[in-house]
Amino acid sequence: MQTAVLANQASNYLIGGDVPKRLGNAHPNIVPYQAFATADSHVILAVGNDGQFKRLCDALEKPEWVTDDRYTINSARVEHRQQLCAAISLCLREKTSAAWLQAFQEAKVPCGPINSIDQVFSDPQILARNMVVKVADHRAGEIPLVANPIKYSRTPIVYTLAPPALGTSTDDVLENDLAYSESQIKALRDKSII
Repeated sequence: MQTAVLANQASNYLIGGDVPKRLGNAHPNIVPYQAFATADSHVILAVGNDGQFKRLCDALEKPEWVTDDRYTINSARVEHRQQLCAAISLCLREKTSAAWLQAFQEAKVPCGPINSIDQVFSDPQILARNMVVKVADHRAGEIPLVANPIKYSRTPIVYTLAPPALGTSTDDVLENDLAYSESQIKALRDKSII
């Protein structure tokens, strides 16, 4: 039921009749609320109200934006999304993600890093939550996998099986779920279909 997670997009359509335009990772109703490039990577800003926008302007050293009629309230920022986001983009390219994240956190502006995969798996929170498990595998000896993010206090999750190899369940599915005969399965194999 992916439809149930459409949230504001569904409401925009069902209540207002608005068919949303594609905005990439930008929020359709809140600006600025999207990913931005920095001098060395990317960050995401989630500026959800006018107070947060003022603090963002202070962190960017752009106090004039707070009184600019195009940006004073969120509805105006949504209307002038392109100009504002372009201006923010220019600012953010001047410093590294780490510098901006520190400045935004100090200013209490909701933000976060956009990590590369190696940064994800070296993140202190990922390490603390033991999000990588090693599972015995008859082909490779041991393989690392992403752990279940749900952690039970009294019943730890046990990882006993590695993912099956490609084709491991083919005969079982064809025979038991699809009612193929042995001769039909052999014919598929002879024709290199399976």
